[in-house]
Amino acid sequence: MKKSCLITLFACVLAMPVAHAADDMKAFPPAEQGMTRHVLQLPGQDDESAFKVELIVGKTVSVDKRNRYFFGGAIEEQNIEGWGYTRYVLSRIGPMAGTLMAVDPDAPKVSRFVTLSGNPYLIRYNSRLPVVIYVPEGVEVRYRIWRAGAKVKDIEQG
Repeated sequence: MKKSCLITLFACVLAMPVAHAADDMKAFPPAEQGMTRHVLQLPGQDDESAFKVELIVGKTVSVDKRNRYFFGGAIEEQNIEGWGYTRYVLSRIGPMAGTLMAVDPDAPKVSRFVTLSGNPYLIRYNSRLPVVIYVPEGVEVRYRIWRAGAKVKDIEQG
């Protein structure tokens, strides 16, 4: 009897994070037609204030080797009414643009991940809630974790 109770208790404890994650997703509706929903669940950290998450949105396209390319568009931060959660939305990806260096027209094309223009899109690190981003179909979402160094330096008065 004791063994059976312990096994049941252990199974319940293991299932709690999965159930909690499913509850968190109730706030985030499925993607609308023509859009996809991407979900990132971050692992817990001892000091999450020392971390940031960079959302990197773009497409893999065939381009020449020499020029630099980027897409127009901006990620919008939206508050989910009644929940207080944040979701991130790229409603449309703009046209691709790039530098105009002359290239040999017979040079082979390369496959490259081309991102949105502008500064890196950094958000707060929070392992207690999923990071949910909605993008148009065919658009890829990648991420990078940034970590502050342990050493803090003084600034001289001037």
